Amino acid sequence: MRKIAETARATFEGMPGLRSKAFTLNSGKREATNFYVWESEDAAKAFFTDELLERVTGLYNVRPTVEFVQIATLVENVRA
Repeated sequence: MRKIAETARATFEGMPGLRSKAFTLNSGKREATNFYVWESEDAAKAFFTDELLERVTGLYNVRPTVEFVQIATLVENVRA
């Protein structure tokens, strides 16, 4: 999973509409959960196409679950 995440990282760097993405692993559950922060709900929904979901299913051998939520407050401690 880490190798897949490291390889995929470049795909998301500078992606229009995407503010950030976190690749997470839970080895105890054998799960990967990825969190995306988009500039808009439209940008998020445009990204998660049926074609993308099929491609991810082929990569992980599990169909991903996609949920959309609104961020109430986001703290970012990144310094330039």
